Amino acid sequence: MEANVRFTHQALVEQSKAGDRNAQYRLYGLYVDAMFNVAMRMLTIREDAEDVLQESFVEAFKKLDTFRFESTFGAWLKRIVINRSINHLKAKRLLLSSLENEGEPLEEDGEVTVDNLEIEKIKLGLGQLPEGYRQIITLYLIEGYDHVEIGEILGISTSTSKSQYHRAKKKLIQIVNEL
Repeated sequence: MEANVRFTHQALVEQSKAGDRNAQYRLYGLYVDAMFNVAMRMLTIREDAEDVLQESFVEAFKKLDTFRFESTFGAWLKRIVINRSINHLKAKRLLLSSLENEGEPLEEDGEVTVDNLEIEKIKLGLGQLPEGYRQIITLYLIEGYDHVEIGEILGISTSTSKSQYHRAKKKLIQIVNEL
């Protein structure tokens, strides 16, 4: 069955590349909910997420001829959504200015880890984090990117990604402990 699903998606991508609007609509239907969730985690404002989502699909369908099945269509589309979300945040000047402070030493967390905290409190805490911290946490913990990839996405060094993740995690733990 899994091979059929992959083949169906590949066929839809090929049909979409050929300009088949019905195939594009079907691809949109398959991925719209997941991509909206990605945009919402990055942007937190529904209207912004909806705008970025639509812009991402337009861009994806315009650039479909560059998609070579080196990854899944969903992974390729997700990268577009994330990049569009980041560009949207940059345009609104919401990126954390301290991303440039890569030389600061890291402190130890102690025994407290994010895994030990209650999920609902974490969700509330994420909503209270500054945008830059929320981006790092979202890309690393939720989207599963490593620090090298995060560095490439955000245009920062790997060490900056690591130190910002560490700071974001500490801030999240502090917020959650105060809830």
